[in-house]
Amino acid sequence: MKKTERAGQAGLKRCAWALGDPVLLEYHDTEWGVPEHDDRKLFEFLVLEGVQAGLSWLTVLKKRENYRRAFDGFDPQRIAQYDSKKVRSLLADAGIIRNRAKIAAAIGNANAFLAVQREFGSFDAFIWQFAGDGRKASRRRTLRQIPARTKESDRMSEALKSRGFKFVGSTICYAYMQAVGMVNDHLTYCFRGNPRADNQDRPGSRGVNRR
Repeated sequence: MKKTERAGQAGLKRCAWALGDPVLLEYHDTEWGVPEHDDRKLFEFLVLEGVQAGLSWLTVLKKRENYRRAFDGFDPQRIAQYDSKKVRSLLADAGIIRNRAKIAAAIGNANAFLAVQREFGSFDAFIWQFAGDGRKASRRRTLRQIPARTKESDRMSEALKSRGFKFVGSTICYAYMQAVGMVNDHLTYCFRGNPRADNQDRPGSRGVNRR
């Protein structure tokens, strides 16, 4: 189903956090909770989740295209080479969140990301080991039942920090897990709450905590 078709479906029940803004609605319907195994996209979400710290996710989503432009399409090879001149240009870019620490983290994380790829063959192979059984159909009925962190996100956070990643606390890691489909936190009444239990949703295959 195409994005425009799914996002435009009327009469479907959705997670409450997705209502009220068309940007959130499309993101909920087409991306949130969908298993992602493309390294470039996994890096994009890693940067954006770090950027989101202290802000609303909607703010970040509305700036995502600006980030793609400013950060060379989230190409970790290019970002890892950013110098002080590039950092100054990013700090002057009104289209993104001009936070020096978060910009520095994106650059440092690009280097750490490339190191993981060299070691494991792909970032996907490394990060999906923390998924556990999170892809099972959700049993949560309300937003209050969705945790801010889990033992899996704790382990992910510790592993990323040990490899030099920044802005990867457990709460950020759990939001990342939700975003890239490592867990299914669509509520039971949501039309996306029961994904197919097939191989394409499993780690390495190719076959809300929304704030």
